[in-house]
Amino acid sequence: MPHDVPTAQQLVESVREWLERDVLAGTSGRLQFHTRVAITVLSMVERELELGPEQAERHLERLQMLGFGSDEELSRAIREGDDRTDSSVEVQEAVRAAVWQSVRDKLAVANPKYLDADPG
Repeated sequence: MPHDVPTAQQLVESVREWLERDVLAGTSGRLQFHTRVAITVLSMVERELELGPEQAERHLERLQMLGFGSDEELSRAIREGDDRTDSSVEVQEAVRAAVWQSVRDKLAVANPKYLDADPG
């Protein structure tokens, strides 16, 4: 890596921990709310830095397996009923599984608690 320590992930973690330990307890009202928002955002950034590269690689593999080079191409094909997404039950299931995994990857970054939530 071209950069020394601390890494971007370590810096973000340090700021988040400082906000949690020192700032949050000493604030109230609007400032406390904004501190909680900042902590949430920094937590998301931490997870994206940790999980993002592997998720991006797997996402591209799924798209390529379906015959697409981007989310935009896949979305257009789904909207237009393209044979690459709608030709058989097996193809439809593969598309559904790929989209579902993309949603799960996004939740793993945005809010992993939702992955365990009961949808019913």
